[in-house]
Amino acid sequence: MQSPLSKTTMADHFALWWQEVSVFPWRQMARVLAERFRDARLGVSASSLTFTTVLALVPLFAVGLAVFAAFPVFGKFQDSIQRWLIESLVPESIARQVLSYVTQFSRKASRLGTVGLVAVLMTAVALMVTIERTLGQIWRLRRQRPLQQRVLLYWSAITLGPLMLGGSLAITSYVITASRDVVDVLPGSTRWLLDGFEFLLLTACVSGLYFYVPYTRVRWRHAITAGFLVAGGLELAKKLLALYLSQVPTYSVIYGTFAALPILLVWIYVTWLIVLLGAVLAASLPELDRQAWRKPEGAGWGFRLALEILAELQAAKDAAHKGLSSDALAERLNVELSELRPVLEVLQSLDWVGRLTEENAQGQARQVLLIDPAQAVVGPLADRLLVLRASAADPVWVQTGLDQIAVAQLLPRPVATA
Repeated sequence: MQSPLSKTTMADHFALWWQEVSVFPWRQMARVLAERFRDARLGVSASSLTFTTVLALVPLFAVGLAVFAAFPVFGKFQDSIQRWLIESLVPESIARQVLSYVTQFSRKASRLGTVGLVAVLMTAVALMVTIERTLGQIWRLRRQRPLQQRVLLYWSAITLGPLMLGGSLAITSYVITASRDVVDVLPGSTRWLLDGFEFLLLTACVSGLYFYVPYTRVRWRHAITAGFLVAGGLELAKKLLALYLSQVPTYSVIYGTFAALPILLVWIYVTWLIVLLGAVLAASLPELDRQAWRKPEGAGWGFRLALEILAELQAAKDAAHKGLSSDALAERLNVELSELRPVLEVLQSLDWVGRLTEENAQGQARQVLLIDPAQAVVGPLADRLLVLRASAADPVWVQTGLDQIAVAQLLPRPVATA
């Protein structure tokens, strides 16, 4: 019987999530968002994603129509699903026009030949590549997902995504249709239920984006917290944009019947800004519980940090767990995980540190030391992180003898733990 354990685990996760939300450091988070917005140039990234989204909008919609057509069970719900999807993601003032244009273009796209269809679908893939690269920059990742994993991820998003979305919406439509008498009696309650379902579905989609797309470990509670706030931000932005358009009809006066296009572009840009800010939030949440992280301190920071990592892993070889997770290393060394990752990648590329697929009690992969510090020389590490060795006769290396110094001679004392 595993149900009590599962309930306890879910309760623990919910308690951790609620504790994190209830003591959320809003002021510190606002400062972090402002700094990361400037450093990561999220405004430029949002512009790039807006352009790619406009190109990929019709192909993605065409694929969704093809998936729905392949499953007759979605047939009678197809129109309501399309209408619900557009109205949920786009302000009401342009939802009907956008739905008409996108549906018209998608049906024309289905008449293309094989070569044309592949070319059109490549724009959808380009959108996913841009999203993955942008999130990788926010999480400060240097490694990319292997090709086979990327293909699987993109294929799942293109095919399974519409199926799961269509299935959930079809069930909702069926329940509403079957209970039409109740709907007529309680229209307010039904509207509230639909809005709640829409909000939860949007939260789940955004949370899944933050959890699955970055090629690193993201805690579920951090992804859900960011997804929840992003969903709320999108709803608020949609209401504010609708209010602005109703009070200041500038676009309608200038563009007339083409007003839907600039409004759609503005809305897509605002949406991506909010989603990217949510990604910064999800990436920064693990670092908010510490107020005084060490920052890069002068030249050779990466080299000294690498030696500290080696010292910690050397000490962990004598412990019961035989290794440390990346989170544990960052906590012991009092550095941000984003500062630790690139140094760990250098050590792994030198085959000095290995990453075990076997996880620890917290579900995290462990880093273990692969070298004997007394036998290995510091030269390869110094060449990567301290000073480049231009040639065998480089005077800096010849005079200092860096390639003759054992790693053990330079290791600092590991941080004492309770």
